[in-house]
Amino acid sequence: MPRITLEQACANAATGSAEGRPYYDYLVVGAGFAGSVLAERLAAGLGKRVLLVDRRDHVGGNAYDHLDEAGVMVHRYGPHIFHTNAQRIVDYLSRFTEWRPYEHRVLAQVRDQLVPIPINLTTLNTLYGLDMDEAGAQAFLAERAEPVEPLRTSEDVVVSQVGRELYELFFRGYTRKQWGRDPSELDRSVTARVPTRTNTDDRYFADTFQIMPLHGYTQMFERMLDHPGIDILLSTDFAQVNQQIDRGHLVYCGPVDEYFGFQLGRLPYRSLRFEHKTLAQEQFQPVSVVNYPSEDVPYTRITEYKHLTGQQHTHTSLTYEFPSNEGDPYYPVPAPENAALYQQYKALADATPGVTFLGRLGTYKYYNMDQVVGQALALYQRLEAEHGEADAGAQTYASA
Repeated sequence: MPRITLEQACANAATGSAEGRPYYDYLVVGAGFAGSVLAERLAAGLGKRVLLVDRRDHVGGNAYDHLDEAGVMVHRYGPHIFHTNAQRIVDYLSRFTEWRPYEHRVLAQVRDQLVPIPINLTTLNTLYGLDMDEAGAQAFLAERAEPVEPLRTSEDVVVSQVGRELYELFFRGYTRKQWGRDPSELDRSVTARVPTRTNTDDRYFADTFQIMPLHGYTQMFERMLDHPGIDILLSTDFAQVNQQIDRGHLVYCGPVDEYFGFQLGRLPYRSLRFEHKTLAQEQFQPVSVVNYPSEDVPYTRITEYKHLTGQQHTHTSLTYEFPSNEGDPYYPVPAPENAALYQQYKALADATPGVTFLGRLGTYKYYNMDQVVGQALALYQRLEAEHGEADAGAQTYASA
């Protein structure tokens, strides 16, 4: 996979501008899922010359993984678990990776016990010392649920399903740590993502496909981007490239407010600080992720990666996550005033010719990995159709 310098990019590119500056058909900013998938499709599908730029020193975005000092595979930016119901997404990514089956299970430390989250029958029986069946669990939750109409906030969603006690035990503290806001201040989408079950299904996700890249995400990205039509420029800001290289079209996967110089104000993002530890023991906890909902604990969760990767090793590696307002933007904060500000930026984006905004940061929306892949493939299909129409128009003009 060719990594180049800015000087090499200038030398590799064709001369296409009136000023004689280097030229690429597409400049793609951001080498995570959105940018990498689109770059691959433009190069392999349309034969375009693509320059892929990222300010980090690696491809893969937040899904980047690597071997730590002990030789244990870790995810630098916290756990990334691939799950989807879309066969076409799996088919596309399978061009670049083999898979290992993996069903994600999470425990939460509540009342000095580790119990399944999302809440299920086992959670309820363990917490309350009961022996209910599924019907009993349904009745138990129905008695505690507090109807809320309309459902507007994350607090509304949870309280209406499981009542206030379980909301306080599992959700309120965790959400306040994760987002720096009370659930009553956040959009309902935050907690609506987490189901409540009355059976013993303890899987975190219920998707048809629950799999992990067999040799890691980084290898998958490197295979995806191994194309002669793609040049990769890392450790470089878009502003540097924008001053020296012309392009036919820009696909921007960075923060949309940053592109416009924050002229309408900054869109709020939640960031994360990670503490990585390697231990001289084979296993630390029974599952890959243990949540800590209590606000008395400063971190939100501990991840042990060998559960995700299936790696056999004498050591194990962990990550402690500490949410923060400072650092790289990870999560758009889902609150009404932020959605309104984004709509103002979207109006600017829609009025900017030759630029398309893509991905979590470019469209200020929380997406799962498969959704970002789907968004990138959908954009490619639109560009492919436009390319076909342009070719047909040129042929018609030539024959006239």
